[in-house]
Amino acid sequence: MARRPFSAALALTLAAGTAVLAAPASPAQAAPPGTKDVTAVLFEWKFDSVAKECTRTLGPAGYGFVQVSPPQEHIQGGQWWTSYQPVSYKIAGRLGDRAAFANMVNACHAAGVKVVADSVINHMAAGNGTGTGGSSYEKYNYPGVYSGADLDDCRSQVSNYGDRGNVQNCELVGLADLDTGEDYVRGRIAAYLNDLLSLGVDGFRIDAAKHMPAADLANIKSRLNNPGVYWKHEAIHGAGEAVSPSEYLGSGDVQEFRYGRSLKQVFNNENLANLKNFGEGWGFMESGKSSVFVDNHDTERGGDTLTYKDGATYTLAGVFMLAWPYGSPDVHSGYEWSDKDAGPPNGGTVNACYSDGWKCQHNWNEIKSMVGLRNVARGQGVTNWWDNGGDRIAFGRGDKAYVAINHEGSSLTRTFQTSLAAGTYCDVQSNTAVTVGSSGQFTATLGAHTALALHVNARTCGSGPAPVSAGASFHVNATTTPGQNIYVTGDQSALGNWNTAAAVKLDPAGYPVWKLDVALPAGTPFAYKYVRKDAAGAVTWESGANRTATVPASGKVTLNDTWRD
Repeated sequence: MARRPFSAALALTLAAGTAVLAAPASPAQAAPPGTKDVTAVLFEWKFDSVAKECTRTLGPAGYGFVQVSPPQEHIQGGQWWTSYQPVSYKIAGRLGDRAAFANMVNACHAAGVKVVADSVINHMAAGNGTGTGGSSYEKYNYPGVYSGADLDDCRSQVSNYGDRGNVQNCELVGLADLDTGEDYVRGRIAAYLNDLLSLGVDGFRIDAAKHMPAADLANIKSRLNNPGVYWKHEAIHGAGEAVSPSEYLGSGDVQEFRYGRSLKQVFNNENLANLKNFGEGWGFMESGKSSVFVDNHDTERGGDTLTYKDGATYTLAGVFMLAWPYGSPDVHSGYEWSDKDAGPPNGGTVNACYSDGWKCQHNWNEIKSMVGLRNVARGQGVTNWWDNGGDRIAFGRGDKAYVAINHEGSSLTRTFQTSLAAGTYCDVQSNTAVTVGSSGQFTATLGAHTALALHVNARTCGSGPAPVSAGASFHVNATTTPGQNIYVTGDQSALGNWNTAAAVKLDPAGYPVWKLDVALPAGTPFAYKYVRKDAAGAVTWESGANRTATVPASGKVTLNDTWRD
């Protein structure tokens, strides 16, 4: 079983009887969520990096929430899962201290983004030692927080998911299981969550919820200063198991794990045409209480969902999730990994997206552009569904938006029927203009494994990079290791004039295919070559002779290349 996050629980008490530290005065308030239900999950980002990203990207893009990794003191170690083994409820993990956390909340609120804290309240750490905040601990004894009497009597690992008592009273992957039926334990957990609320937190993801009785969690939530706070449970569906995720719907949303698993099955092995009634029609929980995702930190490592390693398939699944009216979407944004235990690059500091191995899926244009579409289409049903019986689909969201997805290996040209008003729209996927006629129809060409997305709040393509009307469209299949990126350079100033320091970085959103459109004068012959740069700036040229191409008299030359070792 994957080691799952447990977002620490308890007051900011450093020891029994210690007063909770005061929160900064008058934390900024986030705007009401309104139509913004998309959460960017910035997995293992340091809090000061999250603050910058709220201002730079999340607020302007229309994300309603940012979910941050557990803030509490935890065991030492570089692996990601150390964040999910709490030793106290001080805000003193590797991602930042109390001041950094409070500053992050205020910065995100100022950008109109609410903050969800991943909360580990099912268990405490195994082993013994000193935590990231200096607290000593040993399994079953966490001075000033818990002693052995506060832990469940079962001291063996969870081994039988068909037995409710085993699931909820025994130890998840050997971690000390809190007795959440105890009044004292409930109070300590509520005190911790109330401390986070005092710093302005807007909601909680409850890690490992299935391993705690639903009634215990409802009792803890009732003790909060804001018992109506946003709350989503990690309750993983398992066929035939004793504990059902739907048991937790009474106290908050529940993460619908079948959603991501099913997207992987459909995108890889079935037809997108099957998605016509995706959601409750597939037996999933009710839409308004379900949190959904293409992947999260556990499932990308466990292999039960798509991941960034699936390239364009992963990207298109994200486009579909954000366009489709089921659940509240979480956009996972993590980092490259080959070792499933590897912790975040730079200890969680994000100097720049797409560097040092940070994937920044929330900032991929194909994903980020869909957040605005989802916001404007909220409350609109599916209209004008079309499919070819295979992996090409299109659908509207009332008269507010329209999306087409071509998940086949050749381009698609057709006339699409929409309910949009006549006029010019911007395809936010490609940043090109599309004209919808008086009958609601438009004709367009979608390249292989691409999408098109129109909505009423994107009528012109004035924002973002200008579309390239003449030049070259680079596509190169190139694998990389964490921290590496692919660039192109050549004999034109727009390509850096063979200076690798001025080479142009390609977009990894469709990894392993890296893409970029570069403007070049019509009719220009040019030479080019790809280079790989690592985090230290070291440059590796691809092998072989210089590549050559010519820009056509009008339009772009499309270059489908493969990196030459």
